[in-house]
Amino acid sequence: MRKSSYGCFNTPDAMSRLTVFLFFFFLSLSATTVAQEQQQRSWQEVWHEVMSADEPDDEAWDDFFEQLEQLAAHPIDINNATRDELQQLPFLSEQQVQDIIDYRLRYGGMRSEGELRMLASIDYEQLQLLPYFITFGETTQEPDKPHEPNKPHHEVTATIGVPLYTRKGDENGYLGYRYRHELRYEMSYGKHVMLGLTGSQDAGEPFFANSNKLGYDNYSYYAQLKDLGRIEKLIAGMFKLSAGKGLVMGSSMMMGKLAALQSLGRRPTALRPHTSRSQDTYLQGIAATLRLSRLFTLTPYASYRPLDATLATDGTATTIVTSGYHRTEQEMAKKNNTHAADAGIRAELRMGGLQAGMTVAYTHLDRSLEPRQSQLYRRYQANGQDFTNVSVDYGYTKHALHFSGETATDAYGHIATLNTLSLQPSGQWGIMAIQRFYSYRYQSLRAHAMSAGGHVQNESALLVGTTWRPMRRLQLQAYADYAYFPWARYLVSQQSEALDLLVASAYETDNWTFKARYRRQWHQRDNDTKTALTDQIDHRIRLSARYSPRTTAWSLQTQVDLASNKANKANKPNEANEPYNTDHGFMLSETATWHHKRWQLWATSAWFDSDSYASRLYLYERQMPHQYGFASYSGRGWRIALLARADMGRWQGYVRIGHTHYTDREEIGTGLQTISKPYMTEVGLQLRYRW
Repeated sequence: MRKSSYGCFNTPDAMSRLTVFLFFFFLSLSATTVAQEQQQRSWQEVWHEVMSADEPDDEAWDDFFEQLEQLAAHPIDINNATRDELQQLPFLSEQQVQDIIDYRLRYGGMRSEGELRMLASIDYEQLQLLPYFITFGETTQEPDKPHEPNKPHHEVTATIGVPLYTRKGDENGYLGYRYRHELRYEMSYGKHVMLGLTGSQDAGEPFFANSNKLGYDNYSYYAQLKDLGRIEKLIAGMFKLSAGKGLVMGSSMMMGKLAALQSLGRRPTALRPHTSRSQDTYLQGIAATLRLSRLFTLTPYASYRPLDATLATDGTATTIVTSGYHRTEQEMAKKNNTHAADAGIRAELRMGGLQAGMTVAYTHLDRSLEPRQSQLYRRYQANGQDFTNVSVDYGYTKHALHFSGETATDAYGHIATLNTLSLQPSGQWGIMAIQRFYSYRYQSLRAHAMSAGGHVQNESALLVGTTWRPMRRLQLQAYADYAYFPWARYLVSQQSEALDLLVASAYETDNWTFKARYRRQWHQRDNDTKTALTDQIDHRIRLSARYSPRTTAWSLQTQVDLASNKANKANKPNEANEPYNTDHGFMLSETATWHHKRWQLWATSAWFDSDSYASRLYLYERQMPHQYGFASYSGRGWRIALLARADMGRWQGYVRIGHTHYTDREEIGTGLQTISKPYMTEVGLQLRYRW
């Protein structure tokens, strides 16, 4: 195997010239800026800085960022928001939500961001993020009284991605052209009415052709009514619902372990519209949250939606497909070939610091789900046509102490439970423990909760984490997550274990932010002969320095990522007769941002050198709205991306250019995704109009 020589430092002349050009370009732009202009950053930049994702390859992050996009577009009035509305903000802990409510009751509301600093439990992360998602409206003595009708607000967004390369499938194999595009429309009328429609198309999918006779391959739509008497929220169309800890119904946002430390394990419980491109975890029909009394709410729902599935010769479904791709004849044959009917109800009671809830969910498939159980790890995967789950969830908050959890069962009596205990005596220190037990026989089609194994099944685990701010400018975080899997898993034919450790620190000055993070993951896999387990050990280090002067409109960030993956070969040592094969990865990246009145620019460049996919490296890039910002890189090469934004009254436009060049290969990708060149360039355009 090729060992890393970190050849990315032997930079090609063209790359050197381009880097020098970008440096002086941004330097000249900042020189034209008024010296005292206050820098304005987007919520995406702040989120990445203070809540950086520790699991960016998780598909849930795509939907997570879409939810944050909606919250930023429709900020919460902190002086009139209900507890449920405040709990939609995923970075707030239960104690912080309670402290905001108590402050309003004592002082009659908040009038500026400065008052947030009066709350001892609100720390650095929340102070940075909250202004993007809240407003300081006037308090009202009659919160249930409808506001005066507002003018309706409309928004249309058109996005297109143009690849300046040709894949093998574009020439022969894909049913559609190579462009990716979408069209969004949203209308809001005050705080009570919201409508939305999105049509999206992946590259290679047919448009007004083949089975897509109505144009786009995928549509999402919804109509929402809010705060109308007893109706807290009513959604018709596509929606997402999360209840308790997600053991029965978890089709809402879920953060990774590091971000969960900020909220001390709290998971938002919410009914919300489905607005993302994702074709997984949504429901389609009608749902409502009804406030029957000051303490009691009821949320019934009903749904009927199509699914993609891989079918066996007898007509049963062997796998539910969630990728959403319909580019080839084979993928198109799976589109909407199965349907699911869902119905359920959730009841919740809140009395002071006490919370209790119950969720009942039923799913019926129009064809039987029959996984190939000859594969040991599929033996207890969900199977059949009918699935019923019942759970109770509970919580208690008293000053700095918070306890919450959910215990669920399926129709056969198999159990899943998740419980969180957290203590936050001040904004300087907090500790959290999350216990998980998911029976390897537990089945639920709609569950989506924290899991080391990726499923709410076959896991017994304990996570302990802490956040500590020993001084105003320094923050330390750490967690340890141990998991035991009593049944076989993918690539593991027997019981196994895993351990995930992380330590992170951040230090801020007036102009600088320094961060360091180390993560070690250990898990087990079958050896080549499947006669024993071997160790897989993954080390990752990230160091970053951000220079962000408060008196100018530009900032720079330098980041170094190191990765090391050790694979124990057990009874089959490598050529050097060593017990481990070790792969290394290295990435050096630079990010520059510049904001001036109606113009904003972002630039990212990176050099990467990785021995294999096992030591791949992740890079965050600023994206256009409704786009996901993480990508992984393995091999050797460099990446550069530029994004420009212009605000022109009611119009807003984005232009994005990205270029990746590999120096260790002659082509990129495999199969129909193959590009017969070592480089690829893509262009993105977005135009938004509001009236």
